[in-house]
Amino acid sequence: SGMHVHQSLFKGDRNAFFDPDDTYNLSQEARHYIAGILKYAPEITAVNNQWVNSYKRLVPGYEAPVYISWARRNRSDLIRVPEYRPGRENATRVEFRSPDSACNPYLAFSVMLAAGLEGIENKYEAPEPIEENVYDMSAAERQARNIETLPANLQEAVQLMEKSEVVRKALGDHVFNAFIQNKMVEWDQYRT
Repeated sequence: SGMHVHQSLFKGDRNAFFDPDDTYNLSQEARHYIAGILKYAPEITAVNNQWVNSYKRLVPGYEAPVYISWARRNRSDLIRVPEYRPGRENATRVEFRSPDSACNPYLAFSVMLAAGLEGIENKYEAPEPIEENVYDMSAAERQARNIETLPANLQEAVQLMEKSEVVRKALGDHVFNAFIQNKMVEWDQYRT
């Protein structure tokens, strides 16, 4: 089962993700945050989906997202932005939909936040939202729209994480190295 994580940032008691003049009611900070999560999603997947069985729900065609995209109404995207309701500015948020509910939440929230903040700090630009059902697109259509996928298994996810400075910085060297070592032992036990 999945653990859809709703995220927003506040400056004092004002929701930093809300902008009344934007089509999606999202501020530039929110769009940069989305861009950061999308950019680093493959690298943080091992932490958010840290078990061999986590990848049995991350397959194309099921409700769990595998395609790296975002939208408002579309539930096939990795990030969904719940629709704004007037007077509910503080409820403006992004929903990151790939984490497994069995993940370590302390580590998962750390890497999600690090990825999003990296997007804000570096002013990454979010791609255009994908409102069509990504699962119904052909591989050629997804490629034409630059829609990539999450890692398909724990080994692939750990290999991507090993190269990630964002994850290393978020977790610190000790936890980062221990996590990778433990997950590779787990993968080796599984495959043998």
